[in-house]
Formats: sequence, C-alpha cells, structure tokens
Amino acid sequence: MKASVFFIGACTVVLAGLALTRLGVNEYYFFAGYVVLQFVVLATAWNILGGYAGYVNFGSAGFFAIGVYCSIALTKAFALPLPLLILASSIAAGLIGLATGYLTLRLRGVFFAIATLALAIVLETLVANWSYVGGAAGTFVMRPRKVIFFDSYVEFLFIVMLVLAVSSVVIARTIERSRFGRGLRAIRDEEVAAESM
Repeated sequence: MKASVFFIGACTVVLAGLALTRLGVNEYYFFAGYVVLQFVVLATAWNILGGYAGYVNFGSAGFFAIGVYCSIALTKAFALPLPLLILASSIAAGLIGLATGYLTLRLRGVFFAIATLALAIVLETLVANWSYVGGAAGTFVMRPRKVIFFDSYVEFLFIVMLVLAVSSVVIARTIERSRFGRGLRAIRDEEVAAESM
C-alpha cells in the first residue's frame, strides 16, 4: 500500500471518530473504545521490538506507567493542560527508554527479557513507594469541568486516544519500511549475520 493511501486512511479513521462524537452515541461506547485504543497503542509499541526484532520486552507496561505517573506528578505540581501533559510524559518515557535501551540492547535472548522484566519490577516498586503520586493506593485526577467542542470528557478522551493510536500505527509502519526497520527484521531472522553487516 502506498504511503499516501495509508495516510489518507489514517486521517479518515480520525475523522470518522470525530463524526461519531456528533451522533449522540452512548458514552459507554466511547469509554470502551478508549480502553481498546489504549491497548492498540501498547500492542503497537510492543510490536516494534517484539515483532520486528524478535526481542521479548516486558518493559512496555513500565514505559506506559512512566508516562502516566509523570502526567500525574505534573498535574499535581502545575495543573498543565492535557496536550502538554502528553508531550511531557512522552518525552520522559522516551528519555528513560533511550537510557534503558543503551543498557539492555547489548543483551540477547532471555537476558534481554530478564533485564526488561527487572525494569518493570523496579518501576513498580518506585511507584508503589512514591507518596506524591499516591503510592500503592493510587490517586485521583480531577477532570476539567468543560471541554471545548465535545459534549463530554469521555468523548474528548476517546478522540485523544484515537489520535494517539492512529499516530502509533503510522509511526510503526514508517519504522517498518525504513532502514532501521529492515535492520530490526534482520536481527529477528539472524542476529549474528545482522551484526556482521
């Protein structure tokens, strides 16, 4: 499929989601869609390393948690709007991901899987003991009283998650068709041969 056709299809999906919010559909469906789209983002992120490179990564949920708890900390400290929270949380998770990748991508097979599992356990322990974000009990984040253009906050979250899901699929497809993606597939097929190239 050509890149332009794929991009048009991605934009069409977002526009269809926006149209759904104008039809007065029950909020439950938007909430269910929001949850499904969260898993689309997580599955797409896992697929880049697990699917293309063949590396079993147990740290994906940890990076998701970094984004969530970074958002909570920033909300409590500065009460930032959602787009800035998404940007700041993405940067924080990305920087920690780069640092983790620098340390773990030299490992192979089961050793890489154990290292990413250890990362997830360390992050869980840190969050459970970080009282500022609620620790093991968790925390509540107050929703805004009014959201511009949308009838409810759930519709707004659905559209935000739809945009993130479509963006993650577009990014994954771009990686798949890039030189980097070919390198990941080479590692999956024959790591020793890929190293020698």
